[in-house]
Amino acid sequence: MLSIERVGRRFPGGTEALRDVSLNLSSGDFVALLGPSGCGKSTLLRLIAGLDQPDSGRLVWDEGHEPTPGEIGFVFQDATLLPWATAEENVYLPLRLRGVSRAEAAPRLRDALARVGLEQFAKARPRQLSGGMRMRVSIARALVTRPRILLMDEPFAALDEFTRHKLQADLLALWEAIGCTVVFVTHSIYEAAYLARRIVLMTPRPGRIASERVSPLPHGHSRLDPAYATLVAEITAAMEQALGPADEPRGPQDQAGAAGHVRDVRSCGGEGPA
Repeated sequence: MLSIERVGRRFPGGTEALRDVSLNLSSGDFVALLGPSGCGKSTLLRLIAGLDQPDSGRLVWDEGHEPTPGEIGFVFQDATLLPWATAEENVYLPLRLRGVSRAEAAPRLRDALARVGLEQFAKARPRQLSGGMRMRVSIARALVTRPRILLMDEPFAALDEFTRHKLQADLLALWEAIGCTVVFVTHSIYEAAYLARRIVLMTPRPGRIASERVSPLPHGHSRLDPAYATLVAEITAAMEQALGPADEPRGPQDQAGAAGHVRDVRSCGGEGPA
C-alpha cells in the first residue's frame, strides 16, 4: 500500500526528528509505531497523512495513487470535538467540508456512530459524554469518510486503564470488521503488544527503525494469554536495547527521559497482564 523509503525530517530549529526511516505498509495492516516521547513517531504519522513533507527520501503509494484527504482518517490524542455541536454533527464535519448534503450523509452518520456503540447518543454534546465516549465520537468522525488508512496518534493515552482496555478491544473488533489499514502511535509496550500485528520500534531522536516484531498472538487473544506476556517481554528487551547510547550525543533532558522510560518498563507497572 505504501513504501516509506529512507525518509528524513529536520525542523527549521535544527532538530532532526527522523533519519533514514524505511517501512512498508500493506493493505489491512495494523502497525504500531512504538518508542519514547520525542522519537519522531508523530512526525512520521504526519508525513503519512500528507500534513508535512520529508527533507530526504520519499513516500511511494501503490501504483502512484496517493490517497485523497477523505481516504485518510486521523485520530488525535485529544478528541478535538466542536463543543457546541452534537456527536452526530461532529461526525458529519468531514463530509460537510467535502460538500456532502446532510440527507446524503445521514445513513453514513448512523453507521459510523453505530460502529462505535454511540447510536443512542447522536444528539448528545461533548460535555454530556465521558472521555471514552468523546474518543469514540472522534473515531467515528475518522471512519465516516470510509478511509483506506486510519492514523491514530496515542488516542487512548489520557484515558483511565479500564476505559483504555475497553476501547482497545473495541478498536480491534472494528479493524477486523472494516479491514482498513491502521497505523497506531503509542509509547506503551503493553498497548502495542495487545493491538498490533506488527510492532515497529523506534530509537530516541533522531528517530530510526530499531527493529520490528510480527505478533504471534491468535485472533481473539487475551491479556492473560502467556504468549502476550512473552511478547511484552521480548519487546521490552528490544526497547531497552534501542534506548542505549545513540551514535551522537543527546542532551540531559533526552537522557533523563530515556532512563525514566526504561525504569517504567522494568517495573511493569500500568498496563501489565496482571
